[in-house]
Amino acid sequence: MAVGQMEMALGARAPDFRLPATDGRTYALKDVAGENGAVIVFICNHCPYVKAVIGRLTADARALMAEGVGFAAISSNDAASYPEDSFPKMREFAVAHDFPFPYLHDETQAVARAYGAVCTPDFFGFDRDLKLKYRGHLDEGRTTPPPPNARRELLEAMRAIAAGAPAPATQVPSIGCSIKWKAGRG
Repeated sequence: MAVGQMEMALGARAPDFRLPATDGRTYALKDVAGENGAVIVFICNHCPYVKAVIGRLTADARALMAEGVGFAAISSNDAASYPEDSFPKMREFAVAHDFPFPYLHDETQAVARAYGAVCTPDFFGFDRDLKLKYRGHLDEGRTTPPPPNARRELLEAMRAIAAGAPAPATQVPSIGCSIKWKAGRG
């Protein structure tokens, strides 16, 4: 299990990227950013933490996208060592979970490194100027659902940030599987 760390400082500008997506298009940061901000989440197909939250993640993404917050997921795992995370399997995963957002493939792992991503899922929430304001988890759930009446922390934080309110003072790091780095690069 890996714990997301604050390698990218709050207030830092989102690193740009240009990555292929499971829908056949190529996206840059400007293509996925919304008028009120953006969420970039690093996920993969095989991680039990991702599998446990994917329904809630997709629901919260839909809600945020409807409110002008862009959303994209990126898989950076070494597909040679983890074939379930290959680009064809990413397509299947996106369809199976009805992703309303682009699912991007970071084959070189350069984008994960630029963001300082360490685990799946790992959430990065940016304001309308694409400055990092949230680096926390989705909610209290891990490989099991969150307790009843648990806060939807990512959703609540991004709604506040989109409204111009300060970012939450307390941000609980995400927990999940480590990014599967290519040999000699981890």
